[in-house]
Amino acid sequence: MGKKGKKEKKGRGAEKTAAKMEKKVSKRSRKEEEDLEALIAHFQTLDAKKTQIVETPCSPPSPRLNASLSAHPEKDELILFGGEYFNGQKTLLYNELYIYNIKKDTWTKVEIPNPPPRRCAHQAVVVPQGGGQLWIFGGEFASPDGEQFYHYKDLWVLHLATKTWEQVRSPGGPSGRSGHRMVAWKRQLILFGGFHESTRDYIYYNDVYAFNLDTFTWSKLSPSGTGPTPRSGCQMTVTPQGSIIIYGGYSKQRVKKDVDKGTQHSDMFLLKSEEGGEGRWVWTCINPSGAKPTPRSGFSVAVAPNHQTLLFGGVCDEEEEENLQGDFLNDLYFYDAAKNRWFSGQLKGPKSEKRKRRRGKKVEPQGADKQECGGASTWAPLEVVREVVAEDGTVVTIKQVLPAPRPAGRPQSDEEDGPDEADGATVEPSPRSNAMLAVKHGRLYLYGGMFEAGDRQVTLSDLYCLDLHKMEEWTALVEMDPETQEWLEETDSEEDSDAVEGAEGGGDDEDSGEESGEEDGEQHHPLVRPAEQFTDYLPRTEQYWVQLARDDAGPKVQEKTVLRVAHALAKAFFDGSA
Repeated sequence: MGKKGKKEKKGRGAEKTAAKMEKKVSKRSRKEEEDLEALIAHFQTLDAKKTQIVETPCSPPSPRLNASLSAHPEKDELILFGGEYFNGQKTLLYNELYIYNIKKDTWTKVEIPNPPPRRCAHQAVVVPQGGGQLWIFGGEFASPDGEQFYHYKDLWVLHLATKTWEQVRSPGGPSGRSGHRMVAWKRQLILFGGFHESTRDYIYYNDVYAFNLDTFTWSKLSPSGTGPTPRSGCQMTVTPQGSIIIYGGYSKQRVKKDVDKGTQHSDMFLLKSEEGGEGRWVWTCINPSGAKPTPRSGFSVAVAPNHQTLLFGGVCDEEEEENLQGDFLNDLYFYDAAKNRWFSGQLKGPKSEKRKRRRGKKVEPQGADKQECGGASTWAPLEVVREVVAEDGTVVTIKQVLPAPRPAGRPQSDEEDGPDEADGATVEPSPRSNAMLAVKHGRLYLYGGMFEAGDRQVTLSDLYCLDLHKMEEWTALVEMDPETQEWLEETDSEEDSDAVEGAEGGGDDEDSGEESGEEDGEQHHPLVRPAEQFTDYLPRTEQYWVQLARDDAGPKVQEKTVLRVAHALAKAFFDGSA
């Protein structure tokens, strides 16, 4: 009795602490949210000028991430809404609505009066009622400089049959947030987690809410048992048995002043409605077997035709104080709730074992590894091996084969794959995070997302399709060359310029060299500079060449040998590209 009372008291103390933190975050963020409300109101004034529905055939949508992609419940269509894009200096938010016709392979932009304000990192759920409805909750809006955030707590429904937006106003709902997850369960929407961030503070949630689609009312659930810790970006899906699975996600906490530590969760929980208990739910921690995904964040989730949960990509972050590096992924995993088991999604297509996990030749997103250098006869594919420790202490080994790069502008040799061979053997989405997934008629559709190349963020607009019944190979429906994407270097202050120079060696000399190259009509990869622009090339790109040499030589080679190899690699590249 004493132990139980003590445990309950401890639980109430944790709730009070969370409530105080939320109040603190709310107070500090109120000012900046008031500033952003004026900007949001301006955009809404522009949207209010739209008085009729306009459907315009268009090219594929621009690059974006953290949008929503949903399958129409009755038609052969995919619905894309919202999202964000960052070009190095400015953050853009969208509230555009696009329809992709699967059979015709065409895009249509649909402008509907009184849409939700611009946002990203929201949640969208499709239900079949009334000819189909798309429900949207929350998300965030960011200032153009990406320094201030406004978190929505509004609920919207798009009536697909009539193409009309409606804001549903109901009290008692979740607080403003983004990165939450929401699913349709029977005739309710169940919402879990997310986060709220201001300039100085942030808070992550693990609360659960239900919205009744018949009465249009919110209720906060209080499940018994030990549930997940606060997090955002997790997997949330409904099992064939009617329970809800929560897997993984991301959260961070402040370890000391101005230093935060992120956690990539890899635990799994089952949220189950108790029989005979109206509104009574219970949490259970479960430990699935099989080939589990490596720890990651930013992964994308969809439900396969056999009710298995599909997980794609993401990023595995390696965090040190004031330093964050990410390994982006493009692997597939399936979770079978009936067996409580993970399976690796291996393709059966006409690919040799060596080519099975290699990505297409146009998209090479592994940070500085995206730099093009050497020829096929000189450079071999690199196998990068990293060990990551999961929350439960399990050591997971990540292996990734990087294709052999070649110098910018170098023609393809006869020994390399021709276009036909490449199309048949290497078509595959590049590693990425925060992509959009949807399943329709047993086919998985993947759109957009992002990866990082050094200090540069590359936002994607490509579209891929995979037949989940055959599991043979990906089909590229819309291709994109990341090297053509605009990227603007920060020019806010001399301090920012110094910081960039310290991290990437991008000082005034390099910037002026890049401008000179553009004036001459030459365009170069943002991470690659012609040899004539360098008098002392190694220090300027030392981080890249040393990493390339270390990956090539292996972990047991002495550091001085690695440096010699790095110097030789750099010299060979710049001599060869002069």
